[in-house]
Amino acid sequence: MPSALPDGEPVPDDGALPASAFAGSADRPLGFYLHVPYCATRCGYCDFNTYTATELRGTGGVLASRDNYADTLTDEIRLARKVLGADDRPVRTVFVGGGTPTLLAAEDLVRMLAAIRDEFGLAPDAEITTEANPESVDAAYLATLREGGFNRISFGMQSARQHVLKVLDRTHTPGRPEACVAEARAAGFDHVNLDLIYGTPGESDDDWRASLDAAIGAGPDHVSAYALIVEEGTQLARRIRRGEVPMTDDDVHADRYLIAEDVLTGAGFDWYEVSNWATSDAGRCLHNELYWRGADWWGAGPGAHSHVGGVRWWNVKHPGAYAAALAEGRSPGAGRELLSDEDRRVERILLELRLREGVPLDLLHEEGLRASRRALSDGLLDQPSYDEGRAVLTLRGRLLADAVVRDLVD
Repeated sequence: MPSALPDGEPVPDDGALPASAFAGSADRPLGFYLHVPYCATRCGYCDFNTYTATELRGTGGVLASRDNYADTLTDEIRLARKVLGADDRPVRTVFVGGGTPTLLAAEDLVRMLAAIRDEFGLAPDAEITTEANPESVDAAYLATLREGGFNRISFGMQSARQHVLKVLDRTHTPGRPEACVAEARAAGFDHVNLDLIYGTPGESDDDWRASLDAAIGAGPDHVSAYALIVEEGTQLARRIRRGEVPMTDDDVHADRYLIAEDVLTGAGFDWYEVSNWATSDAGRCLHNELYWRGADWWGAGPGAHSHVGGVRWWNVKHPGAYAAALAEGRSPGAGRELLSDEDRRVERILLELRLREGVPLDLLHEEGLRASRRALSDGLLDQPSYDEGRAVLTLRGRLLADAVVRDLVD
C-alpha cells in the first residue's frame, strides 16, 4: 500500500500561505504537478499513492470516481489561484503523473491543463508533460494531447524483456513502448522520455543491455534509468521475503549503472542528473529541475506535495477524502512545514549535487568542506570543477552519490 504522509502542522482551511512564502517569488519559476491516482492494476514494486478500482470500491463513493476527477482537480487549481493571490507568474512547467494519467480520457487531461492556462497563464515556452502507460494510449489519444497543448510525454517502458516485466507486474508487452515513441513523434511531440528500471530480480546484464538498446532504437531524446528499490509493504517485498525471487545487491546495481552510462553516452545521450540522460539541453526535463533546484510548484491531487517559498505541504491521500474537502470549500492539505534557512541549505546540497552542474562550495560548512576535500582525493568529485568553486560528481561519485551527500551536509 502507499507509504505514510509525514507529520506537520495543520494547513489552514483556506490554504493561506505566510507572507514569507512570497518573498523573492518573481525570481523563481512556478510549476504545477497534477497527480492522477488511478491504476488498472498495482505493480508489485509500487508504493506510490495510487488506487485500483477494487481498492476504491465502497471507500470513496462517487467523489472518488475517475469520471469526474478532472472537475475535482480543477477545483484545486482554482484554490491555488486564490492562495497565490497577486502572484502573477505564468506557469513554466506542468507535469501530470500518477498512477496512470492516461486512464483518464485525453480530453480530461487537456481540460486540466486548460484550467491552469485560464487561471495562471502559461509561459510562452512552457514545458507540458504527461506520464503514459504504453497500453493505455493510441495514435488518436496522443494527437488529442498534442492538440491540447502537451509537448512532452514520458512512457513507462521499464524493460524490453518479458520475464523482467512479469516480475515487476507490468502489463504492457515488449515493443509497445517503442511503438508509442513513433506515434508520439507522428503526433508532433517535441520531447519524448522512456523510463527504465534496472536491478529487477532475475534480470541479467544482457537483459539490461537489450532494454537500453531497445529504448535508444525507439528514438527518444530523454531516458530515465532508476535502480529498483524494494519498498516495505509492496507485493515484491513480500515475494522476496518468502524466497520466491532473489534480492538484487548493490554491486549489481552499480554494474548496471555503468552499463547504462556506457551505452547511453555512446548513443549521444549525456547525463544531467544522476538518473537522467538527454540528447541535448532542450531535452532535459525542466519540471524535475524545479524540484532539484528548490523552485516553486503546486502539487494538485490526492497525496500531492507542494513547495512555495520555503513552505512545503501535502494533501490528504485518499481520493474520496481529497474530493470531499474540495467539495466543502476546504483545502485538501493534510499538513505542512516551514523550512528554515538551514533546512533549505541542506536540501540544496542533497538535490543539486545530483545535477551535472553540482553545488557551489560556499554552501558547505567547514566539516562539509573537509569532507569535500576527502571526496576529491578519493576521485568522487571532479577536480576542474572543484578548482572553479563547485562540487561536481565524477562517474565514480555518481555511484556513491548518497554517501557523498551525507558527508557534505555536515
